Amino acid sequence: QARPVEFDVLKHVSDWLDTEIAAEAAAGPRANFLRRCRDQAMLRLGFWRGFRSDELCRLQYEHVQVHQGAGMTCFIPRTKSDRAVLGQTFECPALSRLCPVEAFLAWQSASGLKTGPVFRRVDRWGGIGLSAFAPGSVVPWLRALFRDAGVEDSSLYTSHSLRRGFANWARDSGWDLKALMDYVGWRDSNSALRYLDNDTGRLAQRFEQLGS
Repeated sequence: QARPVEFDVLKHVSDWLDTEIAAEAAAGPRANFLRRCRDQAMLRLGFWRGFRSDELCRLQYEHVQVHQGAGMTCFIPRTKSDRAVLGQTFECPALSRLCPVEAFLAWQSASGLKTGPVFRRVDRWGGIGLSAFAPGSVVPWLRALFRDAGVEDSSLYTSHSLRRGFANWARDSGWDLKALMDYVGWRDSNSALRYLDNDTGRLAQRFEQLGS
């Protein structure tokens, strides 16, 4: 199973990206600034929405609506669980910290993109690709990002790590299984349970934290 992205790891990498973005905006070449803005948006939105890699890569600006101060709505015409090919709409709230909406808007502003794929490659000269970021590239992207940010054992993370990390965060934050399934888009409880971390060591750690 993929190693879940714990909230502390999310915060560490996101804070590191904020520092990188500020430094690149002041003095660095445009390519690095754009790449880090994109990374921040992919990281936060991928985690807080519990997106699969293909869902994250299929996002189109035409299908995203931002409601200032409230959140954003993402429509994806085709997903893995959408057997009738009717498309699915995903809501994502604006947050007071590590906000995915804020990161999305920052990437859109930096890139100047208004149509087509949301997440794309950025070349060494700051050129933004026309096609969407490939789902198969999400694993090497995430591992490289975590390695650059100083996360230990970055090679253990996969394309399911963000989704599994959110599922564990939601469970630990008091969400019931039905609420989690509705939010992420799981059709049956077995799919959800496969993503939840039931390691007894981690369970004991949570009890210790509650008692301290």
